[in-house]
Parts: sequence; structure tokens; C-alpha cells
Amino acid sequence: MNMTWKTEWTKWSTHSELSSKLKKQMNEMIESEREDAFYKQLEFGTGGMRGELGAGPNRMNIYTIRKVTAGLAKYIEENGTEAKKRGVVIAYDSRHGSAEFALEAAKTLGAHGIKSYVFQELRPTPELSFAVRYLRAYAGIMITASHNPSEYNGYKVYGEDGAQLPPAAADVIVTHMNEIENELLLEIKDERELLSQNLVSYIGENLDQVYLDYVKGLQLNKDVANLHIVYTPLHGTGQTLMPQALQNTGFQHITIVDEQRNPGPHFSTVASPNPEEAQAFQLAIKYGKETGADLLLATDPDADRLGVAIRNNNGEYILLTGNQTGALLLYYMLSQKQEKGILPDNSVMLKTIVTSELGRAIAEDYGVQTVDTLTGFKYIAEKIDEYKKKGTKTFQFGYEESYGYLIGDFVRDKDAVQAAVMIAEAAAYYKQKRMTLYDGLIELYEKYGYYKESLTSFTLKGKDGAEQISHIVNKFREHPPTEIVGVAVEKIEDYQSGKRTNLLTAQQERMDLPSSNVLKFWLQDGSWFAIRPSGTEPKVKFYFGVRQGTENESKERLKEVKASVINLVKKI
Repeated sequence: MNMTWKTEWTKWSTHSELSSKLKKQMNEMIESEREDAFYKQLEFGTGGMRGELGAGPNRMNIYTIRKVTAGLAKYIEENGTEAKKRGVVIAYDSRHGSAEFALEAAKTLGAHGIKSYVFQELRPTPELSFAVRYLRAYAGIMITASHNPSEYNGYKVYGEDGAQLPPAAADVIVTHMNEIENELLLEIKDERELLSQNLVSYIGENLDQVYLDYVKGLQLNKDVANLHIVYTPLHGTGQTLMPQALQNTGFQHITIVDEQRNPGPHFSTVASPNPEEAQAFQLAIKYGKETGADLLLATDPDADRLGVAIRNNNGEYILLTGNQTGALLLYYMLSQKQEKGILPDNSVMLKTIVTSELGRAIAEDYGVQTVDTLTGFKYIAEKIDEYKKKGTKTFQFGYEESYGYLIGDFVRDKDAVQAAVMIAEAAAYYKQKRMTLYDGLIELYEKYGYYKESLTSFTLKGKDGAEQISHIVNKFREHPPTEIVGVAVEKIEDYQSGKRTNLLTAQQERMDLPSSNVLKFWLQDGSWFAIRPSGTEPKVKFYFGVRQGTENESKERLKEVKASVINLVKKI
């Protein structure tokens, strides 16, 4: 869609029904802010859309919500009357505008005669995924910006399988969005009218109980009462389900971080509500020291990501990386299932291409196949669906380095509630053996090697930033490095072309994955780094992974590889 920001600005500023709040925001913008807010439509991709709140087509507001929902409605209409009747489940988190946006989506769907099931109160993303499947809805909408700062909100779309939409379906929605000439004039229906026509139904506690019963069914060991847990929902949706999920599975000593218990859009006690960051755990660590907790848990605002902190051998709390938590979960589940004789021969573990190789080593040890997917849990969900339909493999676990895990496939997205219950169960298991999760992690490293990973992001906002991100990736694609700190680059995997090239033998082979703008470089010593532009934020991400014989060797190697690659970026 060709857009000139001044034309769009005029269209919005002269719209008679624009709210006073949006008009005020527009009047306060300086010219560069106006250009950024009005020069394009907020992008909708396979991760949905996410952006800063405010006026303009490149911001999150009721009009961009209506536009994307109208695109979704057209997509549903194309799939027939039955799809419209099955309808859409809508959930939302604690952010600014989330409840309003959820209702605007329902009112827009209602204008197309499409049924909506709207959660009465905020709920986690994994429950939205579960609800789509359980209610046999045709689609789902989650209003959330995950762990982004408070000035952001977002919109994720789920298909009938409970997974985020694959690229082909997302492209159809974008096509329909592009056909809309003026999002300010889209038709919506009144809430009361929709309720009277049974085009909106409110859902809540009954569904909670069904979901929690499924979570309880994942238990492998029930002797967990002695474990002491501190949990923080970071002002998000986790408070609605997490305490009950832990209690249902036998945990009796659960302390909630009181200052972060209640949902709130400002996330006032943290710089960012991101459980990947140490500052988000400051209060939980304080509570942990006061209570002597064995395990600290934190979830992001929509409770799909889980952060974990454990005591090291010095008694200090340390944060686990997503890769470390994933490895501990995988090892615990596979070892327990093998011991109980319930690990199928055709088991499979799914991970993304930028997730640690430690998981592959663990899975291989238990005769479990590892399958790599592109980054994004929708690709893991796609594989689960494929295996389910074919009956060829039995899914055991899926995870990604960015703190997302899935155990039970009754949800088809990352699920912090499931993961919290299982990592707590693993901690209780080790405690019975007079060990900590930290002891268990060191055992894994001693057995499989010291795998270390890291991530560096470059944030480049605005029109120029997007062009610079593209330039950085293209530079590595067109002029790839042949060595990093004296070690030859052995293979390059270009997920856009679908080719894996061995630089040492000049041989090429195809990779059986969808096209994606990602590059991965493998060094001769097994180290690797990958480059991936974010699909939802103005960032380009650099991932790094190494494996050495000792922790110090791994730390040093990781530091060297990372510094060398970043130096290359700075020269571009």
C-alpha cells in the first residue's frame, strides 16, 4: 500500500469522530513523530502486529484494531458459513487499551456476522490457545504486546488448531487489510445488539478449570509438598491461573510477590516486564531471601514466557537462561518417562534453529529425535499438528531460547503455566535427592559438555532503521565472513534461499524449512552465530552458541566469537 504520511495525517486530523485523546496526541507530535506514525500501516505478519500506542496507521489504536480484525473477518468469510458460526475466541492482557481493543475486535467481527467468545477478564495467552481448541472456534485473537514496555500493545491471531497463523494465512489477512481504503470508516456493531443476537458470549471461570485439569494431568511425580516457591506475575495475567495451577499439583508453599500481584498497565515496579531480564527479578529475589525459597518464578504480562531463578552453590539466586531451563525440563521429563517405561520409541523434541544444541544432545541420549524449526512457536505447533495427523511421531517437548516452553499439546503456543508446574516438580525431585536445580544443571554440563549461548540485539527505529537492518543482513549474506577469531566458517545456512553451503567443500544442500530471512554460520569447532531481523520489533538479533570442555573455556570462547561478530557489524 502506497502511503504518504501528510495525506494520512490530513485524513486522520479531519475525521470528525476521532477521539479527543487521539486528537491531543496528534497535536503534540513533532514532525518526525508524525512521519513515523503516519508513513505506513502497522505491519501484520506471522507474529501478528505489535507497536506503540497512539494515533496513526503505524500505531496501536481502535482503528488499526478494526482494520486488522476486518481483514481477519474477510478471511473467515472466505471459509464459509460454518467458519463464521464457529467464531473467534478473544482474550487480552493488562496493558493500556487491551480490554477496549478486545471489545472493538468483537464489535468488528459482529458487523460481519461472526460469533465472538470474549473472556470477561484478562487471561494468559496459553489459555486463549487452549480455548480455541476446546470450543472448536475457527480463530483466536490475543491482545498483548508480550514483554514489551508499557507504551506498546499488540494483536496476535490464532488458527483453528490453536496455533498462531502460518505465513500463508497471515498473507491473506494482509491482502484484505490492504483493500480497506479508510480504516476510520469501518463498520462496527453495538455490544448490546451483539449480545442479544448471540454474536458475543462472555467466557471465564468454567474454562479455567478445564484448562487447569489438563495441566494437572502432566504430572510425573506428586511428592512435591516440601518445595518453597516465590512467584511474580509482573503485573500481568499470570495471577489468574498460576497460583491455582501450582496448588492443584500439590505445591503448598507458594509466596506471591505482593507489589507485583495485581495487574497494571504501567508495570510500575520494573523497568520492563520481561522475565528474561535480571531487574524483573529484584523483588522476587528479596522475597526469596526472606522466605528461603528453593525456586523463583516470573511470567511476562501474557504469561506465555517463564523466567526461573535458582540458588547456586554459594546460596545466591541466579537467573537461568531460556536454554538452561529448557535443558533441565527436557532432561527431567525424558529421564522420568524412561524410568517409568512411558517414553515412546517414536518420540520427538522440537526446538528452534537458534536454540541451544544441548537439547539435541540430551534428546539423542534418550533415543528421542530432535527436529529444528524456524524461530516462532507457530512452527513448533505446525510440526505437532503434522505428527498428530500422520501418527508418525509422539511429541514430548518444544522450546525456544526466548523463555518459551510447551509440554502438553492441548495448547499450541508456549505456555508458562505448564512450564512452571513442571520446573517446580523437577526442583522438588532434586530436593528429595538432596540436590538443587543448580546441581542438576552442572550434572548436565559435565555429562554433555558446557554449552553457552548469548543474544545481542540492535534496535533501529523508524524508516531509516528498517533500511539499515535490511542492509546489515544483506551485507552478511552477500559478503559472508570466512573465519571468526582464527576459526574457519565451515557452513552457512541461508533460510531465505533454503540452502546450506559447506564453504570447505563447496557443496550445497536444500533445507526442508519454510523461507525466512535468517542466516546461520557454523564454525569448524562447533560454535555458531545467527542473524535474524525481529518480526515484531525494529530490531536485528544476533544469536551465539559454543560448546567447550569446561565452563571457563566456554565463557571465553563465547566472549571471543561474540566480540568478533559485533566488530564486523560495526564496520558495516
